[in-house]
Formats: sequence, structure tokens, C-alpha cells
Amino acid sequence: MSELNEVSSDRIELFVRLIGRHQNQIHRYLLSLVPNLHDADDLFQETNLFLWREFHRFQEGTSFVSWGCAVAYHAVLAWRKRKSRERLVFSEEFLGAVSSELISAAEELEERSQVLAKCVEKLPPHHRELLTMRYRDRTEIDEMGTRLGRNADAIYRMLSRIRQNLFQCVNRFRQLEAS
Repeated sequence: MSELNEVSSDRIELFVRLIGRHQNQIHRYLLSLVPNLHDADDLFQETNLFLWREFHRFQEGTSFVSWGCAVAYHAVLAWRKRKSRERLVFSEEFLGAVSSELISAAEELEERSQVLAKCVEKLPPHHRELLTMRYRDRTEIDEMGTRLGRNADAIYRMLSRIRQNLFQCVNRFRQLEAS
């Protein structure tokens, strides 16, 4: 408890905001480096604990995702050493190459994700409802058809048109930002 007393409430709030905003990216990064969800979840907890303990070293204005992924990468290397008696599928060189590529792509993916969220907000409510049913709630197409009184082909066509509209919207935003 004394550890919390030594950290300002602003710093705690910043940590919570950053980890909340970027935890999915760091977790996906770990999933790409280890063979199963259970190991990724364990490593994610280790990473979060380290990020909290060392948050005093984080400098505002730098990339929290890059820092978190670097910490996660080192957690994976330590995990691999612990698992060294088991057959390893990937070499450290390969793992390092994948890690570098993922870190460099993380910020672009975050930007695209933010633009996509803006585009989804612009959709009519019934289109957002379809997306929610399909992607958040993971409702099967047949079940969606039953709920909405449509056949599966009609649902597929609607989702396809919505995805195409979102794709075009994201591209328009990105073109505007580039110019």
C-alpha cells in the first residue's frame, strides 16, 4: 500500500488510462509471439505488473504501446528460457524479426482503429446494431436473420455493404490526414 502512497493520483490516472487504451494491442502482440492463449494471458499479467512497477520511468509523450511491447518481448524471452526444455518452434532471430515488425505496425493499427471508430459512429443506428450483433456479440448469421426477419443471404449482403462503406470511410480519412 505504501507504493500507492508514493505515486501521485495524476500518475496513477495516467497509467490506468494508458493501460486501458492499449491493453488489447499489447495482448494481441503477445498472442502473436507465444503458442497459446493461456501463456499469452500469463505473460500479459507479468507485463502489466512490470509496467506498473516501472511506470515512473515512462516519459509522457513517448509511445506507451512501444514500451509495453518491448516489455512484453522481454517477458517472452524470459518465458522461453524457462521453457527451454521443451521443443522451441521459432528461433530467437525469427521472434525478434516478428517483434520488430509488430511494434512498427502497432501505431498505424491504433490510428486505423481510431479512424474506424469514427466511421462506425457515422453509420445509421440499424447498421451499428448489425455490426454489434455480428462482431461484439458474435451472433451467427442465421440467428441474426431470425431476429431481424431476414434470410442469411440478405444479412451477408448488408454486412458486406457496411464493411465496404467503412473501408471507404477509413481510406477517405487517411487521405485527408495525408494531405
